[in-house]
Amino acid sequence: MKKNKQKKEKQNLVKTTNKNVRSSTRKISVILKGIVGKKVEHALRDLTFANQRICKDIKKTINTAVADAENNFQYDIDNLFIKEAYCGKSIVMKRFRPRAKGRASAIKKPYSNVTIILSDKIKKEEKHGAKS
Repeated sequence: MKKNKQKKEKQNLVKTTNKNVRSSTRKISVILKGIVGKKVEHALRDLTFANQRICKDIKKTINTAVADAENNFQYDIDNLFIKEAYCGKSIVMKRFRPRAKGRASAIKKPYSNVTIILSDKIKKEEKHGAKS
């Protein structure tokens, strides 16, 4: 039997994490789904004109990833695109509000961790030749 050898292509990835963002994962994930697969400049433009408050923090995270790619790995910023963007739960602040008849109700203030992974587009060389 032949072993299937998988060629691992060199992937140029830059990963940046912003921890303890003051918003729930439910609100952030909707925004992140909208920017995955886009070029960095288009994603930043979309976040600039979005109405959500949390877009400012996501924009900062993308700018940090772009700066890392440019300074640490010498990637061309024009070719960068957002390969992955996801968020996860972090701490939850618990506060209490007074209610009627001497009761109290809990208010949960969630935090999230936002992770952005950028990739450099690899130009594929097309081989010319006859089909066999």
